[in-house]
Amino acid sequence: MTKTIKSLMTMQALSAAALNYADYATERDPDEGNFVVPAELRHFLARLRLLHGVPFSYLVPDAQLLPVESIRFFYIDRAWTDALTQGALSVGTISTADRTQLESVYPHIQQEVDEAERLIRKPRSEGKLKDGSGTLTGFILRSRVVSGWPNLHVRAYALDKMEDDELTNLAESAPERMKVLRMERLAPAVLLVIVDGVPAVVHIEEPRQGIQFGVRLDPEDPAAGSYRAKVKIRDNNTSLPVPPKDDFVADNSVNVPFRPGAPGVLNVTALRDRLQAMPKANKNPMAPNEFALQLLRFPFRQVFGDPDNTQNLRYYNFDKFVVSLALPDWQNQVVKNIAEPGL
Repeated sequence: MTKTIKSLMTMQALSAAALNYADYATERDPDEGNFVVPAELRHFLARLRLLHGVPFSYLVPDAQLLPVESIRFFYIDRAWTDALTQGALSVGTISTADRTQLESVYPHIQQEVDEAERLIRKPRSEGKLKDGSGTLTGFILRSRVVSGWPNLHVRAYALDKMEDDELTNLAESAPERMKVLRMERLAPAVLLVIVDGVPAVVHIEEPRQGIQFGVRLDPEDPAAGSYRAKVKIRDNNTSLPVPPKDDFVADNSVNVPFRPGAPGVLNVTALRDRLQAMPKANKNPMAPNEFALQLLRFPFRQVFGDPDNTQNLRYYNFDKFVVSLALPDWQNQVVKNIAEPGL
């Protein structure tokens, strides 16, 4: 008896064969588990979905969409990135049978690539994060901050539980934090960040490394077309800033003198004289470590998306340094170490 084999029957047979093949044709990755897609291809597709290798002109088609000193938040269309990966996979299909097999296996591929997205960027001492695969969001920042501080800290939070000026070492695996899937400088002053989910609050913070010294600008005291540079006084006994915390007044700040004919170069001697004349600085002569205490600067944090920002502050200064050793005790210890270097 002759039986006619129709094209529909052929496609159904190919689909069934592909699904059965997916159950046992797996690769054992010693670090990640059993997968249908080889690790190298899986990671390539995951990077593609995170826009690695996508020309910048496709992300920002016109420079006016990203002017200088601006930030642009965005959503990523999952349908677009899925079509991107499907297009990359279609390069290996030649016949109708190849395409049918790819369509049958693609749900497995998509699931594995979803998980691989969380492995492209692995924070140090963090375990694998498998939740997510939902909406991807992010931002592009074009600013001198990116070039001035290459190691910026970016944190995204699903819940706004933390105070804007609170210090934290909360890991990305914490429930209220959201995983940063990609963080990369596309140009010296352009930063791209992609987040797994829709954050309620985003913090961009200066890196906490090394010791920084500097002065501050008072936006309420313009001078010669710019803001006047000032130093906020710290109490030499407690190291805490003299109140009021968020304002410059005569009792808690001094104007910064600059060298004649050299704009931007501090007159250190004149600045020291002004600082030691302040009652709270109360040291005359002012020792080098006391002068350094007055010029000590801490990281700043820019907060986006905070609906309860009643203070209307642009930046938050983390000035939570506290002296743990009295100055005379410190001086005696230094003298002792100099006299007995072997100790």
